[in-house]
Order: sequence, then C-alpha cells, then structure tokens
Amino acid sequence: MATSVEIMNPSTEVLETAVTSVFQPGKLAIEVIPVDHDTNPTPPIPILIASPKDAGTYPVAMLLHGFCLQNHFYEEVLKHIASFGFIMVAPQFHISMMAKGDTEDIAAAAEVTDWLTKGLPSVLPKGVEPNLSKLALAGHSRGGHTAFSLVLEHGKTNLKFSALIGLDPVAGTSKFLQISPKILTYEPSSFDIPMPILVIGTGLGEEKKNILFPPCAPKDVNHKEFYHECKPPCYYFVTKDYGHLDMLDDDAPKFMTCMCKDGNNCKDMMRKTVAGIMVAFLKAVLNEEDGDLRVILKDPKLAPTTLDPVEHRLA
Repeated sequence: MATSVEIMNPSTEVLETAVTSVFQPGKLAIEVIPVDHDTNPTPPIPILIASPKDAGTYPVAMLLHGFCLQNHFYEEVLKHIASFGFIMVAPQFHISMMAKGDTEDIAAAAEVTDWLTKGLPSVLPKGVEPNLSKLALAGHSRGGHTAFSLVLEHGKTNLKFSALIGLDPVAGTSKFLQISPKILTYEPSSFDIPMPILVIGTGLGEEKKNILFPPCAPKDVNHKEFYHECKPPCYYFVTKDYGHLDMLDDDAPKFMTCMCKDGNNCKDMMRKTVAGIMVAFLKAVLNEEDGDLRVILKDPKLAPTTLDPVEHRLA
C-alpha cells in the first residue's frame, strides 16, 4: 500500500548530519557474493549480491542492469547502499547486441524474485537474514523499463514489492518506437503502481555523444516521461551535469561507456549521489526513517552533485 512520507518536528542540525551521511559509505562492513549454477537452490540466472556482514535482518533491494551491461559494473553503488543495512541483489541478464523486446528479461527478473525466498538465505553471511516483506525493485536504463514492466504485472511473482526505483529509465528509441511491452501512455499519473516510486534522471542522457551515436536516454522515453506517469507518492531527482552511464564503476569497458554523453566531473561523485538518494528513499519507505529524504528535498545542494530539477508529489 502506498504511503506518504512524514516527519515530526525535525531539528535542522540533526537532519543535515543525517543527509550528509547518506552520500558517504555507511558503517556496515560488506561482503560481495557472486551466485551462479553451483549454488543450491540454483538461481535462474547468475546473480551478484552485496550484503552486510554483521548479523541481523535486513530489507532487500534488487537492481536490474541496463542494455548490454553487466551487474558488476554497479558494484560501487551496490556496496554503498548495502553499507546502510540493505541486501542488494543484482541479476545478470543474457546479453545480446540485438535490440529486441523486454519480455525475456521481465520473465527472468520474475524468476529471480521467486528464487529469493529459498535461495537468498542460503548464500548470505552467517547470521544475516533477508526481510522479504520489505522488498524494493530498481532498474537502470532498459533495466528501468524491465522493473516498471514487472510491477505493472507484465510478469508474475510470488513476492510483493514495496518500492520501485528507476535509474535514468529508458523505454525505447522514441515515442513511436517503444520496446515491448509498451508501458508509456503519455497520460499523467497513468501508471497503476500502488507503491512509492523514485526516479533519478541524468541531465546529459538525452544528448548525443557525437554524430555517430544517438542519445542513450532519448527524449519522450526517458526519466521525464516515467516520472510524469507516476502516481503519488513519487520523487524525482535529475543529476544535471552527468550522463546516462556515469553511475557505473570506473572499470566499466570504455567501448561501452564511450557511446553515451558523459559529464566532465568526477564519476565517484555521481555514484555517491545516486546511491545516497537511493539510501534515503529506501530508508524512508522500507524503514520509516525519512529524515534524509526530507532534507535532500528541502536542500538539494547538500548532494555531491547538482540536482536540478528536484520534485515530489505526495497526493
């Protein structure tokens, strides 16, 4: 059930301290765990997990990678979020350079979701337990389309998601060339998604890198339209001076990252901004700890990078 975010009588000093902390790694030690066909029960596709090492029960968030990318390109973002007490699960979809519909990845994401119940506890550090009643779904680029499509019931899962995140989501190459399933309607608040939603966009995503490559997050099928079609409660942040792939680790292959317009500033600041906003959102909607999110909304300049625009709708 979707709920609005409220906070009672916060002091500015406490909130500024909390907000600053989400943009730096948290206090928990992290273990990165690759999971493949040698695991029992076997996952439907390979998975990369970033988990706190300290014993305890933690919410879970699943991150779906972008077109032709690999899950380990997001390792820094995964570890950052996990260090605040979240178990991060990143499936690896089959990679094909041929642009096609999203049906196969939606089905695979649904299968991974259902694997979590029995599979995830078997691979976590000793004493660490997942709280699957607090489960979030996130996706970057075309993975954002996959995530939105899954919660729009283009795939079926036994588990229920409590929150949705789109990281510079992309639904095709133009308004008239959406990938299947065509989920964008170009009607405001048309997504029938009964949960809080966070959309993070990039300011340079809809610009061309050069005359050879089209924009990686084209106008009319990118973050702007995804947010436009979200129902409240929903939150929207745009990293003004960064591009579509700038949140990836520095060791992501240059032959991939060179296709997208990128920012000239430190990519680590972009990763910390994206991860920090995700932490603030997940804390608010899964843990009912919303001070960080409220202050970022109030003063976006506290983020390591320029956030513009910043919007939210609670009702």
